[in-house]
Amino acid sequence: PWAKRELLTLRHNSLQDDEDLQALLKGSQLLKVKSSSWRRERFYKLQEDCKTIWQESRKVMRTPESQLFSIEDIQEVRMGHRTEGLEKFARDVPEDRCFSIVFKDQRNTLDLIAPSPADAQHWVLGLHKIIHHSGSMDQRQKLQHWIHSCLRKADKNKDNKMSFKELQNFLKELNIQVDDSYARKIFRECDHSQTDSLEDEEIEAFYKMLTQRVEIDRTFAEAVGSGETLSVDQLVTFLQHQQREEAAGPALALSLIERYEPSETAKAQRQMTKDGFLMYLLSADGSAFSLAHRRVYQDMGQPLSHYLVSSSHNTYLLEDQLAGPSSTEAYIRALCKGCRCLELDCWDGPNQEPIIYHGYTFTSKILFCDVLRAIRDYAFKASPYPVILSLENHCTLEQQRVMARHLHAILGPMLLNRPLDGITNSLPSPEQLKGKILLKGKKLGGLLPPAGEGGPEATVVSDEDEAAEMEDEAVRSRVQHKPKCLPCPNH
Repeated sequence: PWAKRELLTLRHNSLQDDEDLQALLKGSQLLKVKSSSWRRERFYKLQEDCKTIWQESRKVMRTPESQLFSIEDIQEVRMGHRTEGLEKFARDVPEDRCFSIVFKDQRNTLDLIAPSPADAQHWVLGLHKIIHHSGSMDQRQKLQHWIHSCLRKADKNKDNKMSFKELQNFLKELNIQVDDSYARKIFRECDHSQTDSLEDEEIEAFYKMLTQRVEIDRTFAEAVGSGETLSVDQLVTFLQHQQREEAAGPALALSLIERYEPSETAKAQRQMTKDGFLMYLLSADGSAFSLAHRRVYQDMGQPLSHYLVSSSHNTYLLEDQLAGPSSTEAYIRALCKGCRCLELDCWDGPNQEPIIYHGYTFTSKILFCDVLRAIRDYAFKASPYPVILSLENHCTLEQQRVMARHLHAILGPMLLNRPLDGITNSLPSPEQLKGKILLKGKKLGGLLPPAGEGGPEATVVSDEDEAAEMEDEAVRSRVQHKPKCLPCPNH
């Protein structure tokens, strides 16, 4: 029943007969890539619920649940060599056969190679469509889907019914602590079929009874008076006096009923039930925060120095500062979270290619040019306002020239390399710098005016530069004094 419900929703969105979706439901053999020497053929298939993917595993003792992952856990699906794994380990494979699934949490990216470009397209486009569909669900659909996702995990024998023991697992999945005797009492009240198990609407009724909130019932009762549903006038009164909505009126009330009321009968009568009232309170429209403030509403026309900047320190690190991995993914994550100032700790690398890592440590190294490509692709996904690249530059002149060439070649017109027209007396504003990438760094001493000609500013070392040098010294000291691991004399 849960899978059928998802397919009905997809049919409503004209996706059930979609060619890409059908290819995913059929499944396909894909090459999973972990290293230059580890490529394994595995079968991947979209489940009938259209919300989870099953992946074949050869690991011994792996549970069925561990072979599934939810599409809701996917951050992004990338086509081509657009992760470090495929960039390093699949250069011999055409880009149109490669794709990657990037997850929201810290788990490893899933790098895959399809047998043909068409198969890769099916997976990338199909996943994009399902993710878009999930984002367009209304509040009630999201609530039902969340409940059913947890129920699928708790339904161990997969009979689409929930015994009391399975419902206890369901409650643990939802992190709901409840007394067993109370849960058993509600279970019996909801078991209208008298089968000692719950299914479909009975399960939803059980969830509603268990999570019933007295304060919301009280608020609804006060708003509705002696009736059972809110009229347009009653909803307007609630919006004016309780919600303090500036635009409260019949038009807003009717739009909320149309948007959140699940009962078609109540909707036709221009009324809101308690279910619709709850859906409204849980929505963005019912948020205590102003919807106008979900976008930038401040004055962005002041000089850049008038603003606090969301900044990242040691952006390249995924884990600890002494031995953790450096990764372009760290830059992508920071940018997707809205960070506007990134740190690039640059050092001389092999083959005349500058590298980025935490100096004097055992952190891994990444190419400066790869970081720039990641920044170029993701700089303005979360915000149109300028990105500042804070260069902590330890490179020789020769490799600094390479850095300059990469900056121009990779960032192109995004890079701000000359003053904006007509701005001479102050820094430009974030509004004027939309879509631009700025460089922040210390100039070479040889480029500064001779002592006495440039004034005191010519020899000033900023607090930030001094702090960076102090940090380098502290890190070098920690690495030098780190206890060494000695072999056990008994082995």
